[in-house]
Amino acid sequence: MQGEAALAKLGDGAMESAPYRGMMRTALGIVQEEGFLKLWQGVTPAIYRHVVYSGGRMVTYEHLREVVFGKSEDEHYPLWKSVIGGMMAGVIGQFLANPTDLVKVQMQMEGKRRLEGKPLRFRGVHHAFAKILAEGGIRGLWAGWIPNIQRAALVNMGDLTTYDTVKHYLVLNTALEDNIATHGLSSLCSGLVASILGTPADVIKSRIMNQPRDKQGRGLLYKSSTDCVIQAVQGEGFLSLYKGFLPSWLRMTPWSMVFWLTYEKIRQLSGVSPF
Repeated sequence: MQGEAALAKLGDGAMESAPYRGMMRTALGIVQEEGFLKLWQGVTPAIYRHVVYSGGRMVTYEHLREVVFGKSEDEHYPLWKSVIGGMMAGVIGQFLANPTDLVKVQMQMEGKRRLEGKPLRFRGVHHAFAKILAEGGIRGLWAGWIPNIQRAALVNMGDLTTYDTVKHYLVLNTALEDNIATHGLSSLCSGLVASILGTPADVIKSRIMNQPRDKQGRGLLYKSSTDCVIQAVQGEGFLSLYKGFLPSWLRMTPWSMVFWLTYEKIRQLSGVSPF
C-alpha cells in the first residue's frame, strides 16, 4: 500500500509523508508505533477466511480432478487439467471467502489511518462486518471480488498445480516415495510459484479493497483492476506490482508447507489415499 500514486487524485498527502519502508523496517515500525501484537492485526478474519477458502478450493479441485477431468490410466494427471482445475478451485473458494478477506484488508490498514490522524473505522472484526453490511449491503461485502478471484486463480494455479505436478513427478520419476520428504519438497516449490504468480494480483486486490468509496459504494480511485494496474505502473513503475513480494513469499511458503503436510497426514490417518 505504500507510495500509492493514485492517492494524488484525492489530494492525500499520505504518499509524500510516509516514505517507502522495506519489510524489516515496516515490521519494526509497526512494533514501535503501534505495539508488537499489531503484527497480528486482522488475524481473526484471516482465520475465518482460510476456513471457507481452503475448504472450498480443496473440495472443488479434488472433484474436478477425480470426477470431471479424471486421471489417465497410469494415474498421471495432465498439467493442463491441473492448471484449469487449480484456477477454477481458487475462483470458487475465494468468491465464497471474499467478505472475510475484505474485512481482513481493511482492518490491517487501521494502523495507517491512526498514524495519519484519521478516525478508526472499526472496533473489531464483528463491528467491521456489521458496518460494511450497513453501509453497502450484501454487495458491499463482495467489494473487490473480481481482482480477488483473479488473484486466487493465479495463486492456486501456482499452489495446487505445482504441488500436484511436482509431487507426482517425483514419485513416478525418482527414487523418492510418497512420504513427508516428498510432500515437503513439493510444498516448498508450490509456495514459491504461488508467490510469484499471486503478488501482482495481491497488490491490485488490496488497493481496490481499501480505496475510499462514495455513498453508492463506488471506488474513488480505481474503476477496475485494469485501471489499477495502469495507474500503478504509470505512477510507480512496473516493479510496484511486486511490492511486498518478500513477506508474501515468507508467508506463503511456511503456510503451504504446514497445510500440505497436515492435509496429507489427515488423509493418511483417515484411511484416504494420498492427494
